[in-house]
Formats: sequence, C-alpha cells, structure tokens
Amino acid sequence: MAPADVSTVELEKEASLKTAESSRPGNVMPQFTVPVDSEHKSKTIRIFSLGQPHMMAFHLSWFAFFITFLATFAPAALLPPIRDNLGATKWDLGNAGVASVCGAVACRMFMGVVLDIIGPRMGTASTLLMVAPAVFCMSLVETTGAFTAVRLFIGCSLCMFVCCSFWVGSMFNVRIVGTANAVAAGWGNMGGGACRLIMPSIYKSIMAYGVPGFSAWRFSFFIPGGLFIVVGVVVLVYGVDAPDGDYRDLKASGAMSKGSGNFVRVLKCGVFNYRTWVLAMLYGYSFGVELTVDNVIVYYLYDNFEMDLVTAGAIGGLFGLMNFFSRATGGMLSDLCASRFGMRGRLWVLWILQTLGGVSCLVMGHVDYSEGGTIAAMLIFSIFCQQACGATFGVVPFVSRRAYGVVSGAVGAGGNVGAIITQTIFFLGATYSPVFTTAEGFRWMGVMIMCLTLLLFTMQWPMWGSMLTAGNEEYAEEDYYLQEWTAEEVAQGLHGGSMRFAMESRSQRGVKSTPAGQLSAAAINATTGMSNNEHSVHGAKVNDLKLPTA
Repeated sequence: MAPADVSTVELEKEASLKTAESSRPGNVMPQFTVPVDSEHKSKTIRIFSLGQPHMMAFHLSWFAFFITFLATFAPAALLPPIRDNLGATKWDLGNAGVASVCGAVACRMFMGVVLDIIGPRMGTASTLLMVAPAVFCMSLVETTGAFTAVRLFIGCSLCMFVCCSFWVGSMFNVRIVGTANAVAAGWGNMGGGACRLIMPSIYKSIMAYGVPGFSAWRFSFFIPGGLFIVVGVVVLVYGVDAPDGDYRDLKASGAMSKGSGNFVRVLKCGVFNYRTWVLAMLYGYSFGVELTVDNVIVYYLYDNFEMDLVTAGAIGGLFGLMNFFSRATGGMLSDLCASRFGMRGRLWVLWILQTLGGVSCLVMGHVDYSEGGTIAAMLIFSIFCQQACGATFGVVPFVSRRAYGVVSGAVGAGGNVGAIITQTIFFLGATYSPVFTTAEGFRWMGVMIMCLTLLLFTMQWPMWGSMLTAGNEEYAEEDYYLQEWTAEEVAQGLHGGSMRFAMESRSQRGVKSTPAGQLSAAAINATTGMSNNEHSVHGAKVNDLKLPTA
C-alpha cells in the first residue's frame, strides 16, 4: 500500500470502524447508566453504583471471588484446632496446603476456554453451586487424607478469579481496565485475609455456647458453604454477561455469532502466544507467593512468636486485607503510566513492583528474630506483591482479544502453579525437597521472585515495543489483532469486536511514543467488512489478505 499521510490514515480507520459498527445487528441492551466506548464498555468506575450491566457485574464478580478465597483458606485460618483434632503433622498440613491450590490449576485453564464460549455469568454461578457441597463436607472429615481431598475440591473454586477478571475486562474500557481489574481482584483476594479474622471469630463464638472445639471448627464451615449457594443464585438472577446482554440472548438475536466461539481456534490464539506464558510465570511469583503466604503465615506467627490463635489470625489476615487498596493501586499505576508511556510504561511498572516485592520478602525472612520487624516486613511485602498482581492484569487484556478468557485462565493458573512449586520446595519439608525453616523459605522465595521477574524484558509488541525498544510506527493495532482470525471468519464478519478493541488500544502507544500505525490493506478490507473478491482497497484484494486459513 502506498504511504498515506497520517490524517488520511486516521480518517480511513474511523470510517472503516464506523462501517463495521453500523453493520452490527441490533443490540439487546442499548441503554446504559455510564458513558461507554465503541464496544459499549464503561469509561468510568462508579464504585457505589449497582447500575446494570457494568457496575452490577463488577460487584458480583469481586464478591463471588471473595467468598471462594474465604472458603479455600478457611481451613488454614483454623489449622491449630484442626491439627489437634485430626492429629496432623507438618507434612500432612503441607500436603493439604499444596492441594488447596492444585485443584485450581486445571480449573482455571478450563474456565478460561469456557468463558469465551458460555460467558462469565454462567461460569460464575455454576462454579459456586458445584463447589458448595465440598465446603459443607469439610465438617465431616475424620482423617488427614479426607482433609486434604476436601481442600483440593474447595480449591477448585479459585478458578473464580478467571471469571472475575474476564467479566470485569468485558465491561470496562482499555484505559481503565487495569484499575477495574485490580480493584475487583484485590477486593476478591481480601477473602484470604478476611478469613483469618472471620473464621476464628465464628469458631470462638460457637465455642461460647458450650460446643467443644473439635465440633466448633466443623460447624464454622456452614457459613461459607451457605454463602456459595446464596451468591450463586444472585448471580444467575442479576448478572449480565456483556454490555449488550447475555451470550445466549446475543447469539439468539444475531448480535453475537455462534461461530465466534470456535473452541480449538480460540484455544490456539491464547496458548501459542508466548506472552501468555511469560505473564503466567510472572504471576506465579506474585499471586503464587501470596497464596503461599496465606497458607503458612498464621502457623508461622503462632509457632515462631507464640501468639494465640486469634492474634496470629488477625495479624496474618492483614497480609490479605491489604488487597483492599494495594492491588488496586497496582492497576492504577499501570493505567497511569500507560496514559503517558503506553505499554512500555505498564511493563516497567510491573517489573519495579514485583522486584521490590522480592526484596521485601527476602527482608522478612531475615528478621525472624523480631516480631515487630517481621510484621512490618510482611506488610511492605504484601503491598508490593499485591500491586504486582494488579499491574500484571493491566497487561493481560492486550495479549489477545479473541482468546482473552484463555489468556486470563492460563495466567491465573500460573499463579497457582507458582504457589505449588514454592510451597513444595520451601515450606513442605518433604524428604524429596530441601528442608528449610519457614524463615529460610521466605528468604529463598524472595530470591526467586527477583530472578523470575527478569522475564519481563522478553515481552514485546510490534506496535508498542518492549521495555527497552520502541514500537514500529508502521504497524497498526488492527493488524496485530486481525491475525487471530482466518480469512473465512473475516468474510463472515466475526472479527468486529477485535477491530473495535484495536481502535481503543491505540492509547497504549502513549502520548510521547510512536504515532498511530498505518493500516495494512488486510486491516482496511477487514474493518470495512469487504469479503467479496471483486472488491479492493488501495489495490489490495481480499485474496491478498495475509490471514491464516481455518
């Protein structure tokens, strides 16, 4: 295509996107309570609103994630009485802790694919309702083997994180998606800290009525189990999949093609993008170490500093409760730097935050002789660790538009894999792994965080560049996201959502970075919906599109 001046290219982009927009079938939900963009995603976050569909989805998603975190780590909050009742050893408790995060690995990957096809409303509700029986079963365990198995099944509910990030990412504009994702996920992660306060309080309250301790901890699990059922039903009644309506209704009305959920093609788009796996490994040492700390911090404080259970739970719970603001600020920092420096700003923010998290974790392991020093280092570590989690999901939405659910699932699963590896190596005390004290485990975990974070320097987008290199000003966002669709799918008009997302993603160039790239002939043809071989744009026919075949 012959070079064109910037103004002409911009006019072509806008005109082509308007054409694609005007060709969309009728919307199911055309009216909104917030300002929206070309994808009908909200351009603002109104925390105190329950307006449909954006803010209702926001609040349902984070609270559903919150209660899954609460249920998964409720046993960790009550480990001393459970340990005494079941006669469990450190090895038994370590196995159960690993099991609690193992179940979510496959479930997060599977959920990522499922969400791209059935939508987050059904994904969220079905997860809660299916896992609820496992939460109730915790009250029936009599052996350490049964305890481990039940923790495994309850841990599967942590795939709710994928539902949360996918749902929020589907509702908010790219300029604020980092903040929206970080706030929702951060508030959800607070369940890991809140359970350290809630579960011991429930346990003590039940004992106050004369119930012996070996029964009181069992009755405590009826609270999270009941919440699973109630929230699952509320999600079914009040939740909406996307700004324009539920997936089922959109497909029935023609506003969403039934063919757009091709399972194999969607899976390939996420799995074969190397950025997915870099972020998955990084998340393994931000969210993964958060899960590890959630599992070990209470009994570390209980044993190392001889605190009582309620005090150890309250102080250990602060680690998770810092998510109320820390993960959100990570997303905000990512969005703020992106507004000026684009994607390169997001990557630098993530590297700085996660590296500082590793340093503070290392320090926490070295001050095991001081109760005050350990608590202070733990709080600083929690801030940087959780900010890194938020900053990671400021980058995730831009890896793949078509396979957003797959990418979210893979990165989320990476967090659980990181937790499994870290806890097995440093905190299990198994015969086939090094035997560290808990403080030594914290030290080496900090070193691993700093080393793994260096992988960020390999992340690169052709139009946005990397941490050390600038993007190619000749390359357009439309071309990057168009390559996820075959020529046949483009001819059917299934790619429209990706093209609208590409237009919104131009903001990732930053105000002082490369100008908006030139659309290729393929992108111009695709965005104008030209599928006839007899038509051409700037001399390029649809036959010339460099698109993969089915």
